[in-house]
Parts: sequence; structure tokens; C-alpha cells
Amino acid sequence: MFVGLDMGGTHTDAVLVAGGRIQRHYKTNTDQADYFGTVTRALEAILAGINPSSIKRLNLSTTICTNAIVTGRTSPVGLLLEPGPGLNPAILTCGQKNFILSGSIDHRGRPASPLVEAEIKAADRELQQAGIRHLAIVGKFSTRNPEHELGIKEALSPGYDFITTGHRLSGRLNFPRRVFTAYLNSAVAATYSSFAAAIKTFTAKKKLPFAPDILKADGGTLSLEASLSLPVETILSGPAASIMGALALVPTSQDAIILDIGGTTTDIAFLAGGVPLYEPQGINLAGYPTLVRALFSYSLGLGGDSCLRVKEGRLTIGPDRQGPARALGGPAATPTDALITLGRLDLGDTAASRQGIAELGDKLGLSTLNMAAAILQQMVGEIARQSRALLAKINSRPVYTVREVLAGKQLQPAQVIVIGAPAPVLADELEAAFGLPVTVPNLAGVANAIGAALSQPTTELTLLADTAQEVLTVPEEGIREKIPASFNLDRARNRALELLRERLVRLAPEVAGSELEVVEEQSFNMVSGFYTTGKNIRVKVQVKPRVTPLKGDAE
Repeated sequence: MFVGLDMGGTHTDAVLVAGGRIQRHYKTNTDQADYFGTVTRALEAILAGINPSSIKRLNLSTTICTNAIVTGRTSPVGLLLEPGPGLNPAILTCGQKNFILSGSIDHRGRPASPLVEAEIKAADRELQQAGIRHLAIVGKFSTRNPEHELGIKEALSPGYDFITTGHRLSGRLNFPRRVFTAYLNSAVAATYSSFAAAIKTFTAKKKLPFAPDILKADGGTLSLEASLSLPVETILSGPAASIMGALALVPTSQDAIILDIGGTTTDIAFLAGGVPLYEPQGINLAGYPTLVRALFSYSLGLGGDSCLRVKEGRLTIGPDRQGPARALGGPAATPTDALITLGRLDLGDTAASRQGIAELGDKLGLSTLNMAAAILQQMVGEIARQSRALLAKINSRPVYTVREVLAGKQLQPAQVIVIGAPAPVLADELEAAFGLPVTVPNLAGVANAIGAALSQPTTELTLLADTAQEVLTVPEEGIREKIPASFNLDRARNRALELLRERLVRLAPEVAGSELEVVEEQSFNMVSGFYTTGKNIRVKVQVKPRVTPLKGDAE
């Protein structure tokens, strides 16, 4: 038996999968002030009468970090940067407090200029006075040699709540993306920690015989414990679950659009010939380019509980969510209230919904029913417009899927797969807005939890070798070791795969035999004057993402 739980900003869903079939599913409201109570309600309902020893896997996904970023509800972050020469760091100062520090590491990992401790101490005092408890420390070329990042961390006062060091995020070189990724990692740490604590408390209370896993942005899973230091990996956990769940419920070999309409956001993704698209450089979220390897998706700040307003004679929807629908006691009218007003949902206080929609209609000179219809048309129109804009962008460059690069491929979606609680009651408007057949699968409302339950662990690492310096580094593992000058690409590949197997045994021992793959490798000569001085070698390896197939829907 597998259990999947998806915590969204509005609802939390759980499913029980047994024998490849969905045996139980449950939906409850997410209480942002009580994650433990939310988790307990969902999992108790799913596990009622089940012997915990028969559960083999508990996988989790969540949109809480994504929602926090999209709606601006993140922790303030102090950013300490060591950009070195040749780059204007002003474009990277995304923290609430930003400090540009002296010192530099060159492209081969050699210290080029020292840190200035007085600068670090001055930054430390200012951060303490401002009450900032979350930090990100990022130096250019820290993946080649992290000693300056570690030196900055060591020189700070103890007691900060969370510190991200850039070299542990990814082995790939891209200083701007590393800065933004480190910033986001620290910005969502408190939100994610609250969610993880609720899960850990529940599993300890129930004495479950395993540690839970969290779905990452790339469609694989990571142990909950390991994810606490890398919450940025879970930022697109919810959208990844959307894609995996849609694939499980609607197998297709066509180009398609996947929409997951939640309470706070709508996640938009695409399939090329039934295969999910992939963002090889790292996903962009809320304007931040990152190093987070992810299935391609876009989170639009628009959902069933988005706040409705009339500004300067125009209706706006979201991106914020102030609470549930007016029908459920919320402070503002929402698209859910529009659905209730039109009789498509039987939920809560219908009179409260109608009053909220009528107040908006009065400002625009529309009847209550016409206002409700206009809200839904504008909502699906915005989703369709954003989907077309994303499609045009995708078709302007090579298409990357989780399997291959499709040079020259032009996506031509033949269907729209829609999941999420509002999916069935918005199908007609979506079909009109997209001009394509819309498929709403059975159990669309718990598709994310299904996707989480069926996903399997994956991880990656990057090996960097400089034979002139006789040094090998693996940033994700914090490894820096001596190698001979004769070290070559074959030996680098074998060492990377060996270290990946060890990492997998540590992080996910139940799938230690998973298939590994080399996703990138290069070796080039370094020249000084007229002579070759050594080789620069880079190898990136990963565990192939896998999904446990379903045999059918709920029995």
C-alpha cells in the first residue's frame, strides 16, 4: 500500500493506493495556522482501520512554498554576496538586506583575493539589529571551491535560524541563478519547516515503520529529512504532482496542456507526445531564474479562492487569497462564490456568495448572474492567454522533455487535461476559451495526491575535476578530494556513478537499485602559453525518474 498526501494553500488531499488501484481518497481544508491538525485529519481518514505495517510508502507534495513565493509571504532574507570582479552585483540584490563582500575565487577554484573579516562583522551587526534570521551566502565559483562561503558562515554570529550556502544547491555554474536559488531556499525555509514538522509529528505518533518522502520539482522524491536543508527543491513539488497525477489518470501520446486549478494558483504544464516538458537550466518562478531542475510548469496567481476586486472600473482576480469564499465565511468574494451563485456548486451560504457577487456587479453595472458569468469568463480567459504565451515561448526554442531534446519540435496541443477541485464545473468555459477538447478525469480533485503517491525517489550530483590542481569536487555532497594528474573522463564518470549510488542508499535505500544515467559530461584541455597544463572535467549524473503505474481508478 502507498499513501500520497498533497497540501495545497486551500485544500489538503490524501489517497491510499493498494494493488495499483486507488482504494480511498479524502479532502479537507488546509489550516495555515495548524498544519499538524490538517495533516492529522487527512491521514487519519485514509489510514482508518489500516495496519501501519502494511503501508510501504508515504509520499508528500505541497504547494505551500510555491504559494508563499507567488503571494509574497516569505521570510526576510539577508544576502551576503562575493561576486568577485567582472559583474555588477546590483542586479542580484534580491534580499531584504544585501551585502557585497570583498574576496574572490577564480574559475579554477583558486583563492584570488581574501575575505575581509571587518566587512562580514559589520554585515553581521546590521543583520542582528534588523532582526533578520534567514541568510543566503553565495560566492562566484563556490562550486569549484567553497572555502570562502564557509569562511563567511564561520565569521557570523551563531544562532541564525537558517543559512543557505550556494555551493550546496547544485554543481552547475551560473552565479545569478545560484544567488536567486539560495535566496528562495532561505525565504521559504520557515514555511516548509512548519509543514515538515507536522508530518514528522504525525508519523512519530502513529509509529509508522518508514520515513516519509517529499516530491521534488523534477517528479522524483527526496527524504523529508534531507529536504529540510533544501526546501527550494520542493518549491514546485505541487506542480510536479499535478503533472504526475494527470499522467497517471489520463495516459496520452498527444501534445497536451495540463491545468491544475487550485484555490490559490493555477499550474500550467505541457506534454510533448505524452511526455512532460523539462526545464534543463532551472525553473523560473515569480521572476526569479533558479537552478532547480524541474518539470516545466508555470504557477499563475489565480484560483478558486482568489480575491475579486473592482479597480478603476475593471475586475481583477488575485493574485492574493484572503481566505475562503464568502459562502464559507471568507472576507472577500471569489470565483468559487461565482460558481455558487450560478448554481454550479452547492456549498456553504449561498446568500453570502450572491451578496458578494452583487456588490461587485453594482460597481460595474451588471446583474448578479451576469457578474458571476463575467468572473468565470475572465478567469478562464486569463488562464488561456497565459497558456498561449507560454506555448509561444516554448515553441521559440528547442523543446526539452524528460527523455530527450526535440530540436525543431513545435508543440500543437490537441487536448487540455484539467485537474483540481473546480475542474468539472469549469470544463465548458475552458473548452470555449482554448478551442480544444477538455478532459476532466475521474478523481480530478485529488490528482496531486495520486501523483505524489506514485512517484519514486530520484537524485543527482555533479562531479568537477581539475587535473592540473589534482582536485575533485562534488558540491552537492561537500566533497573535495585529491586525484592524480592522470585522472580522465572515464574515471570521472565511474566515480560520479559510485558516489550517486552511495547518495541514493543514504537518501532512499528502498530504491537503491534504480537505474542511473549520465545526463552531461565534458572534458577539455587547459592551456597555458603553448602547453596543455591539465584537463577540466565535468560529469553530471542522476537517478532516472520513475512512476509506479496505476491499474485503474477507485474501486
